[in-house]
Amino acid sequence: MAKDRMAALDAHWRAANYLAVGQIYLLANPLLTEPLRPEHIKPRLLGHWGTSPGLNLVHTHLNRVVAERDLDTICVWGPGHGGPAVLANSWLEGSYTQTYPDITRDAAGMERLFRQFSFPGGVPSHVAPETPGSLHEGGELGYSLAHAYGAAFDNPDLLVACVIGDGEAETGPLAGSWHSNKFLDPVHDGAVLPILHLNGYKIANPTVLARLPRAELDELLRGYGHDPIHVSGDDPARVHRELAEAMDLALDRIARIQQEARTGRKGRGEKGRGGQDGRPRWPVLVLRTPKGWTGPAEVDGQPVEGTWRSHQVPLSGVRENPEHLRQLEAWLRSYRPEELFDADGRPTRAVLDCVPEGDRRLGANPHTNGGLLLSSLPLPRLEDFAVPVDKPGASTHEPTRVLGGLLARVMADTSERRNFRVVGPDETESNRLGALYEATGKAWQAGTLDTDEHLARDGRVMEILSEHLCQGWLEGYLLTGRHGFFSSYEAFVHIVDSMVNQHIKWLKTSRELPWRAPLASLNYLLTSHVWRQDHNGFSHQDPGFVDHVLNKSPEVVRVYLPPDANTLLSVADHALRSRDHVNVIVAGKQPCFDWLSMEQARAHCARGAGIWEWAGTENGDREPDVVLACAGDVPTQEVLAAASLLRTHLPDLAVRVVNVVDIARLMPQGEHPHGMPDREYDALFTADKPVIFAYHGYPWLIHRLAYRRTGHGNLHVRGYRESGTTTTPFDMVVRNDLDRYRLVMDVIDRVPGLAVRAAAVRQRMADVRTRHDAWIREHGTDLPEVADWTWAG
Repeated sequence: MAKDRMAALDAHWRAANYLAVGQIYLLANPLLTEPLRPEHIKPRLLGHWGTSPGLNLVHTHLNRVVAERDLDTICVWGPGHGGPAVLANSWLEGSYTQTYPDITRDAAGMERLFRQFSFPGGVPSHVAPETPGSLHEGGELGYSLAHAYGAAFDNPDLLVACVIGDGEAETGPLAGSWHSNKFLDPVHDGAVLPILHLNGYKIANPTVLARLPRAELDELLRGYGHDPIHVSGDDPARVHRELAEAMDLALDRIARIQQEARTGRKGRGEKGRGGQDGRPRWPVLVLRTPKGWTGPAEVDGQPVEGTWRSHQVPLSGVRENPEHLRQLEAWLRSYRPEELFDADGRPTRAVLDCVPEGDRRLGANPHTNGGLLLSSLPLPRLEDFAVPVDKPGASTHEPTRVLGGLLARVMADTSERRNFRVVGPDETESNRLGALYEATGKAWQAGTLDTDEHLARDGRVMEILSEHLCQGWLEGYLLTGRHGFFSSYEAFVHIVDSMVNQHIKWLKTSRELPWRAPLASLNYLLTSHVWRQDHNGFSHQDPGFVDHVLNKSPEVVRVYLPPDANTLLSVADHALRSRDHVNVIVAGKQPCFDWLSMEQARAHCARGAGIWEWAGTENGDREPDVVLACAGDVPTQEVLAAASLLRTHLPDLAVRVVNVVDIARLMPQGEHPHGMPDREYDALFTADKPVIFAYHGYPWLIHRLAYRRTGHGNLHVRGYRESGTTTTPFDMVVRNDLDRYRLVMDVIDRVPGLAVRAAAVRQRMADVRTRHDAWIREHGTDLPEVADWTWAG
């Protein structure tokens, strides 16, 4: 490479390093036009220096190859706490000023850039939604590579660079993410270039991969199916030269892989045993540079550069310590800022010589603001998939199997655009969504056997037994402007609790940024749920993900519990049309009674909660004596069975049946956008009558949502109470006191005057529960009157 190009790379790197240090330390005097004084220094020093020079180095060299090769490129910054570096590069290339015009690319703008960093009213210290060019938050440790692959799927012209910190590389999600290359189709997908940055340390400990001998690390990466290319050292000139050569080599290999696959000039793999599938070995860059490179070598007699001490702020107490102030000024001047910025603070021509222009800049690529590229899904008419319901409870269907037909149509209708994927941890068929395979196969690039089914190199169903990978892939896919659906067993979606936390935080913040365009929502289908995991037992019984999600930002989260197939179709249609939400849908895959026609389902789901008049015994102007409420498919069945028993045994009792689909409707209007006004809540549930609420999950959630309502003292909730085992379906509800007989007993106990008048009815209900226990132990099946029960109307 010519000397002038190498000089330009070094100038850009030094400028980015200077700006990174300035953001951590400086309030004023950004160009050092006068000696540093204590008042120029921030009173609180926050940020992460240690990883920043490495990130600046990668950004600098990506600029060159993007500009020279005219590449459509984004970068996922795994060490996202290196916010100073990504902000510095965005400012240098002009994308920051384009996004925030008040942060001008001159001395005044540089001072504002410095001041705002980790400062009240400013910007976070991590890479965040506020950062142009970002789609990965700095707190998402372990998810960068999964996000990168998600961004590359169905983006054939996109290169996704992904910087992986060596601390991040120790996490389980990242370790699993290396297997993503078995799902990347070189014909229809883009390319991912992992850049494993080994600087040796985490906060205060060495990192595992940095201490492995090179041969052992190579064996590990090759075992994952990658071809490693190494760059290491602490001499800037040599590292610049070697990194430039390494990037050219890696990109040449990627181009060759894609060209051969897309022109068919090389076999794409044959069926056979032993994994000889012909899939490509994608390159991975292994970059070893000192932690805190170019920073203070020593502070207070302790080594800093190249050690864990450089992780955050190498020089502390600068305002109060004259020696530290002197060292900081020497550190900043070591980058020779007078060569990098003109008298007005603008980057010089040499600094910008290798920077791409327009949308090719890493901070301006529209894929990192995916809503700009988003187009609506071609959603079909729900009537094409609805089940006929002439009479409530007269037929049964498996709700998720019905939904599978809708998703298959969407998959087929996006076959050319390729902007829709369904992910799941090896559970698509188990969750009754197998109709998808009529429209596409399961993405798979590894070896195949004659006994395999539905595997396809260009498939858009993604299955791997890792909730982390499914979540990360889908997030990357959505963040770059596409649509998706995540199906999971209810109990095990908890594995991604922290990941959905971060995604919700991202959406909350991005909704507040006018330049961030709305994204397609993250849609969960939680099935194989707590009440029908009777065959797998206690380990598979946990409905708590809903509780977790409802603790998060109310403007983002939505939770739906459709009671039958048609309401599931309506809810799914709404979720797929929505933007900037996390939609959690809980629905069973086992046969379920059909309660509502499609027209009724649409109206009911639009309300979110409503009275099922046909199920109750209210009449005329009389107020109900009791409200039987329900949320969830199994609780709905038990409430309707209880209502039927009350109709038979206590015909004079006025019973109202209320079904809740949108659980946030229970919240006050001011606490959630879907919350009900008090007057509407009181009209539905009454202000002074007993409410027996059968809920799908943990009962205390309903109390928490409704605790401020007038009638909360009359609210009695039944739900899952951590009592589970391998048993019969009905025994699960009996064990947790959610069964129809217990609900009738609750009514008798709580309606004034019934305790004495209906004592005999209550006793009969208790006797059935006792008989049930003996029956299942003898026969292994539920009581005939339960197993054969139907709604009589």
